Amino acid sequence: MEMRIQMKMVFLWRGLVLSSLLWNTIEAQTRYTIPEELSVGSVVGNIAMDLGLQVSEISDRKLRIASEGDKQYFSVDLGRGDLIVSERIDRENLCGRNPNCLLPLEALIENPLQLYRVEIEIQDINDNSPVFQSNRNVLNIAEHTLPGARFRLESAQDPDVAVLYCVC
Repeated sequence: MEMRIQMKMVFLWRGLVLSSLLWNTIEAQTRYTIPEELSVGSVVGNIAMDLGLQVSEISDRKLRIASEGDKQYFSVDLGRGDLIVSERIDRENLCGRNPNCLLPLEALIENPLQLYRVEIEIQDINDNSPVFQSNRNVLNIAEHTLPGARFRLESAQDPDVAVLYCVC
């Protein structure tokens, strides 16, 4: 019985030490804002400068970018320290109709180990056309209708999130 308690204490102690080490290695958060559909190869920002690192350091300390999903949308140009778009980013596929689209990343450097939280805010652009339920809409307007009269049309659906892209 006493052996079990000792084992639990050892695991608890290891967990506390590991948590403390990780807590001390996670640095402040850096945030960038980009429009969706930014061309592959576009520069998001100079991540080396924003993290307070010299360009010579990022290669020596093996700076890497990691994201949670299967796709790696960003990479680092180790020669300049730039964060680069490496995959097509479609906001509607990533975030759907959610008005806030954040892509969390981690920048990892070694010797000593440091983790940096990086967030990329993906802004919506008007890259989708509105779609009406029917391709044709017929209005019957009486001959005696006054000029300037208004007629109700069906609403169109637009996958883009921003209200200014709404056809209502």
